[in-house]
Amino acid sequence: MEIIQTGLKDCVIIKPRVFEDARGYFFESFNQKSFEDQTGLSGKFVQDNQSFSTYGVIRGLHAQAGEFAQAKLVRVLKGEVLDVAVDIRPNSPTFGKHISVRLSAENRQQLYVPRGFLHGFSVLSETAEFFYKCDNFYHKDAEVGIMYNDQELNVDWLIPAGKESVSDKDLILKNFSSLK
Repeated sequence: MEIIQTGLKDCVIIKPRVFEDARGYFFESFNQKSFEDQTGLSGKFVQDNQSFSTYGVIRGLHAQAGEFAQAKLVRVLKGEVLDVAVDIRPNSPTFGKHISVRLSAENRQQLYVPRGFLHGFSVLSETAEFFYKCDNFYHKDAEVGIMYNDQELNVDWLIPAGKESVSDKDLILKNFSSLK
């Protein structure tokens, strides 16, 4: 696996080694020892989640707070998404900064989103199957989130105005300034 730095501390792209031939392909999607050796980060995951979405869906921006904070290792099984991570660690030099990465079944890249980051994605293909590992269990009361269209963050989700599909729950999230 190749580790690609994103400019946000501890938030990295993982590019697997893919072996292809006339029969198809094979790749190791995760190896805890290799991940920890190459990044110095923990690779101990306890929960896997998967979602299916259609074009224009925007999910996020979400995190778990306090003792229930989660690191995530995210990837796309089918289709293409724009994956977004926002650093909300108060003492981080990149607090309030975000990155956007295209993840697809075709490029097979993954994004490691550390604890203390908001996370979300938009679906760029007709449909997408999204898969992620979490290093802590989900806890409803620990949910936090910021509006996907927060003007201060100014994330370009690559979805034209009027074509986005956002849950009612995500439409009532607070602005980024509420975290400061």
